[in-house]
Amino acid sequence: MAHAPPAGTSRPGRDTGDWPISRLTQLLQQNYDAILFAIALLGLASGTTLYFAGSDQAGLVWTLGTVPVLAGLLFQIGSALRRGDVGLDIVAALSMSAALGFGEPLPGNVVALMYAGGQLLETFAAGRARHEMTALLGRVARTAMRYAGSTIEEVPISAIVPGDRLLIRHGEVLPVDGTVSGSPASLDMSALTGESIPVQLMAGAEALSGSTLIGAPFDLLASHPAAESTYAGIVRLVEAAQTSKAPMARLADRYAMGFLLLTVALAAAAWALSGDPLRALAVLVVATPCPLILAVPVAIISGMSRTARIGVLVKNGGMLEALAEVRTAVLDKTGTLTGGQPGVTQIRHVPGVTENDVLYRAASLDQASGHVVAAALIQAATDRSLILSNPLGTSEAAGEGLSGQIDGHATVVGGLTYVGGQLLHGSFAQLASGIPQDAMTVAVAVDGHPFGIIVLQDLVRADAYEALDALRAAGISRIVLASGDRQRIAEAIGTELGVDTAVGDLKPEDKLALLQREKSGTGKVMMVGDGVNDAPALAAADVGVAMGARGAAASSEAAGVVLLVDALAPLARAVTIARRTRTIALESVVVGLGLSLAAMLAAALGYLPPVQGALLQELIDVAVILNALRALR
Repeated sequence: MAHAPPAGTSRPGRDTGDWPISRLTQLLQQNYDAILFAIALLGLASGTTLYFAGSDQAGLVWTLGTVPVLAGLLFQIGSALRRGDVGLDIVAALSMSAALGFGEPLPGNVVALMYAGGQLLETFAAGRARHEMTALLGRVARTAMRYAGSTIEEVPISAIVPGDRLLIRHGEVLPVDGTVSGSPASLDMSALTGESIPVQLMAGAEALSGSTLIGAPFDLLASHPAAESTYAGIVRLVEAAQTSKAPMARLADRYAMGFLLLTVALAAAAWALSGDPLRALAVLVVATPCPLILAVPVAIISGMSRTARIGVLVKNGGMLEALAEVRTAVLDKTGTLTGGQPGVTQIRHVPGVTENDVLYRAASLDQASGHVVAAALIQAATDRSLILSNPLGTSEAAGEGLSGQIDGHATVVGGLTYVGGQLLHGSFAQLASGIPQDAMTVAVAVDGHPFGIIVLQDLVRADAYEALDALRAAGISRIVLASGDRQRIAEAIGTELGVDTAVGDLKPEDKLALLQREKSGTGKVMMVGDGVNDAPALAAADVGVAMGARGAAASSEAAGVVLLVDALAPLARAVTIARRTRTIALESVVVGLGLSLAAMLAAALGYLPPVQGALLQELIDVAVILNALRALR
């Protein structure tokens, strides 16, 4: 229900000489609600003191405590009407105007105090609810320490380009995405992941902007400009989320005219039947539907803040509501249920050598390659604590394989056809027996002889099993695996994870068709993906969820929900939070409006005088706001 104060003057230039006036205007705007509340409180307290002192000026003081609040409210209503919005604040304006018109300044002053207090209370509650998102915005780095030859210079982050080497000092927030160079880095990534346990990153590992260094200084090799880094993307999404308005929050707007007519009709009927104008005034005083105006936005913002705390950024309130109604989840395979990077699953070898021998040769030679499979082999060798040798005399056939010298032996690594063509003796036929033709394989030959075959596949995420169980526990009744990979692979992964349906060989347009079929069922459909090819499906789903907020990636822009790290675990918790938030908001509406309507009837029948009615309405306001703030817990 908090409204912006009347528009102030524009910011003056340096040479206008009116800085004190501009600064005063700015302070007035920032403290608008508090100032109106103070005026109403001072008027009520002073007038009451004069009344008990026997002064006949009490009414005038109560009026003076009401008029500024009423004037500000009328200005806001006029602005809203010019935009075509009919707000329920009209009821509050009618009650204050009627009180002054009927010569009852005390109820008018009480209504003004209650109204201004409600504005102030909602401003506080909304600020408390936005705490987690505001904290994200406050962590944006402004400058960075960049190496320039033998010196270090402080530069604005906008000046950083990929390839720059930055010095990150203890306690600093990483300004851009990059890779760890030199000594390891101990980072607090809780702002991105919600996980409080520090992460130790070794040289060459990716480090995300928005993380905080809690260990010794290290060098960061920038991989993205600041505007395209992870944290910049998160900030853009947060800023958009903070300005959104949820469908439930628009309930007050949709039903404003109906409630207004009901209020006026009931007040008029009470006056006409009783002949007492104070009954009409009492009805107006208790009629403001604050459960709709106050509680719903506070609950929705609280829920969004709560999901941000666990690493799930919901872009707007409408998406949080849709998330609460999801019953079907369609999940992309690569990069979502699987890691998106190949991993070693099997190593076959000729007699006389071991699995580690094959992996050692392949990984040592692949240190000279930038291919994704080469990175997977090197990682697998590192996991087995193998000490690799430096390759010599390497030559790479792009997309086919690599040859060179390892420990004085001619070594060839690559596809079966390429490496098989380099053999001087024998073949890979026996080693390759039983391996599916569409499997990802790396053949290894040494000194012209077959040496081994390494089988790789995109491995299921370690947290995928638990995450899918958690989604079902959160109320997701149907889980569909959707993949552009081969049907055989999709079905194998689907069977392993226990999904309801696994569909492979999908192009982007096929995923859209799959979503349309799933949306014909009950409940809303959530699509989870990470790649550019998932963007159309993410945009078409009732709730699109992108894995990881990486700059301006198409998937993150198209999705309504962004997981701030590539992990599924927080998603089920976000669904649970969304459902609890929606329940709390509806509770506030039903109970709050029920109490308000009961009070209106009591006032119409003469059982609730205007002053007591205003006090009762404020108690209802406080109750529904406190209930809405439960969504933060």
